[in-house]
Amino acid sequence: MKAKSVTLYDVADAAGVSYQTVSRVINQASHVSQKTRLKVEEAMQALHYVPNRVAQQLAGKQSQTIGLATTTLSLHAPSQIAAAIKSRAGEQQFNVVISMVEKPGPEACKAAINSLLSQRVDGLIVNIPLENEDAQAVQSVCGGVPVLFLDVSPDLPAHHIIFDPFEGARLGVDHLVNLGHREIALLTGPLASVSARLRFEGWQQQLAHHQLRAATVLHGDWSSLSGYEQTLRLLQGKTMPGAILVANDQMALGALRAFSEAGLRVPEEMSVIGYDDTEDSACFIPPLTTIKQDFKVLGRASVTRLMSLISGDDKDGSSQMLPVTLVERKTTAAPGNASPTAQALAEALATLAHQVARLR
Repeated sequence: MKAKSVTLYDVADAAGVSYQTVSRVINQASHVSQKTRLKVEEAMQALHYVPNRVAQQLAGKQSQTIGLATTTLSLHAPSQIAAAIKSRAGEQQFNVVISMVEKPGPEACKAAINSLLSQRVDGLIVNIPLENEDAQAVQSVCGGVPVLFLDVSPDLPAHHIIFDPFEGARLGVDHLVNLGHREIALLTGPLASVSARLRFEGWQQQLAHHQLRAATVLHGDWSSLSGYEQTLRLLQGKTMPGAILVANDQMALGALRAFSEAGLRVPEEMSVIGYDDTEDSACFIPPLTTIKQDFKVLGRASVTRLMSLISGDDKDGSSQMLPVTLVERKTTAAPGNASPTAQALAEALATLAHQVARLR
């Protein structure tokens, strides 16, 4: 026999308050004392009461839900952004529903958006790469529901928060040039992705600023495997650059594996710079020098901004650019630095001494 559903009246009886008071607590009305609010919440928990959000939506109330349309969460960057969005939304007493696309594109994005809109979300965050025309088409699909884009061009005339792609490109190129590198390869993400294209364009512009051109251009798909496969192609070439700029850390991991298997030492014979500073990049062998994009900051900022759009209090304009930084670790060095340094010799001697001590 199916158990009887718990109602607002049951919660009111258990808490010793009126039906209207329970409704005010559920809808987060401000004119409820903290003592009463806690009493109602304890009764709801004891009775395992779950508010009927659909009924609230049909009554014209906010669903306390935001929608996230995202590229595949198997990639580090989208998954870290999604985690930060859920965390920040939870702090604001909002739920997050996610619609994920395997292959980015305007039609897949529209399908994801429609799926979220069918769940009556209060606002949308779109972390799918879109050209300006496609982003504006997606915005029109959303109607009056506020939407915020995270993977678009800086000049998009719609609400967006992105990292500065040209500053990231400049930092990577300048770091290698200042070390003395002149032969620099580029490993891009898929150029159908606006963020990959902007990084590539930024690299080319900054190389030109130093009167240089890319020694080789390779194209991956963001995955570690593509980084490995594209680097194998590089190793089969007639000439070998002294450094490589990689469009994300996952592809850089694949590149490091290919160099290791080929017996090419990093950074003594090949310098590598990644992009993103994912949580694992400090644990690569060697630890990866990379361009840091703080995904936690982006995720939290996007929820805060969307809340302002939902409430009609947004005063930031359409564009918001977040800074990036260079995190220097152990995968970059001056070219021709193949001989061991005094520090490396000291570390090797210390390791040898430790091993000898263990044998005694």
